[in-house]
Amino acid sequence: MTPEALVRDHTIYSCVMGSRAFGLATESSDTDRRGVFLAPTALYWRFAKPPTHVEGPAEEQFSWELERFLELALRANPNILECLHSPLVEHADDTGRELRSLRGAFLSRRAHETFVRYADGQRRKLEADVRQYGTPRWKHAMHLLRLLTSCRDLLRTGELVIDVGADRDRLLEVRRGEVPWERVESWMTRLTEEADAAAPTTPLPPEPDRARVEDFLVRVRKASAG
Repeated sequence: MTPEALVRDHTIYSCVMGSRAFGLATESSDTDRRGVFLAPTALYWRFAKPPTHVEGPAEEQFSWELERFLELALRANPNILECLHSPLVEHADDTGRELRSLRGAFLSRRAHETFVRYADGQRRKLEADVRQYGTPRWKHAMHLLRLLTSCRDLLRTGELVIDVGADRDRLLEVRRGEVPWERVESWMTRLTEEADAAAPTTPLPPEPDRARVEDFLVRVRKASAG
């Protein structure tokens, strides 16, 4: 079975991500699609295993095999967690709806480390651009501010919301390069400090509910094998 066929025939969940899901779309925004496919269990009985992810077949489309997706979600990978909280779901079968209903099981205090660590790496890249070119990639700066805001609010409330809401206009000003880099830097620092301050008293559990997630995976694999 080709990777394209796995995505075409075995996708259980797909959504729109990127600026459209974040409430930051403009007329020129692409439509980024992310999905989860369930490789038939019988394919794992062969020496050649199914792929853990597939890029395409459409432009700006990327999908993960269910088990890989669950592993990354349990590690609090920011991109994966956000997929489960997209307000723009394009397809979900019964298994996909159960997957989405599990999204709270992946949220834990691990998110503080993974979100902030990811943000720190992105900020270093922006700082390198400023040193080399005198200006950052403003679109990337906008998305980093969005991510840090989402992280702070997740730690404060225990809920992951990816739509920027009332921050849309301010963030689009950053994207257009209308906010001095020094102010953007200060904003990033403040959000990081606020996330750090929220972490000790966050309502999030220390660890994700791995047993609940694994039970879901085993049931789905058994059903596919039957």
